[in-house]
Amino acid sequence: MKNVLLMCLFVIGFLVTPMSMAMPPVPKDHPAMPEQKQNLVYGKVVTSMDANNYTYVQIDTGSKKYWAAGPKTKLAKGSMIAINANMPFKNFESKALNKKFETIYFVGNFISDKPEKNKKMTDPHAGIKMPDSQIKLKGIKKLKDGKTVEQVFSEKQNLSGKAVRVRGKVVKYTAKVMGRNWLHIQDSSGSRKLVVTSDQEAKIGDLVVINGTVAINQDLGHGYTYEVIVERAALSKE
Repeated sequence: MKNVLLMCLFVIGFLVTPMSMAMPPVPKDHPAMPEQKQNLVYGKVVTSMDANNYTYVQIDTGSKKYWAAGPKTKLAKGSMIAINANMPFKNFESKALNKKFETIYFVGNFISDKPEKNKKMTDPHAGIKMPDSQIKLKGIKKLKDGKTVEQVFSEKQNLSGKAVRVRGKVVKYTAKVMGRNWLHIQDSSGSRKLVVTSDQEAKIGDLVVINGTVAINQDLGHGYTYEVIVERAALSKE
């Protein structure tokens, strides 16, 4: 009964407290950001731990426990917070924590009834550098045992869940977001760019061969949707 009362008091306090929940800007080449409905989950902090610039927290709603990750924030055990459960990741592994989460929600901030604690998360793609117009894409040959970027898109249904190898040049890059490095690669087969995540580093202009698993129709929340993405790819530079 006490927990229920605390939950009600927290929700009332949250509703009457003005808080900014502005979404991050979407890069020009991403789809237009849809209007997002908040799916707030309220609970008591069971445990929290920090890794790099993130805080991982488990909350207990009284009927279910949730894991969430967001900007590094001091969260006291037993305190009441809310998370926006719109961005789930399945089977996410944090190498910094040496822990695998069956389901974890990435959030823009941890919401409390104290406005000063409601820190916003950096835009997951804010570090992406725009492609250099001088990057030459002509003459990038397809791997004998691989696919071109255009083939990955055109054959996405058959390739979903399968490993694929692609040669291309890095035209955009951002490092260490949600535990991964993000690349956009392009080749001579067309104008489309293939989004790739990897634990390895690269830089714009690198000619790379990527080897990873194809996933299709991925919705990461905050307006970021991907028709095709190659996840956790191994990189080799040529």
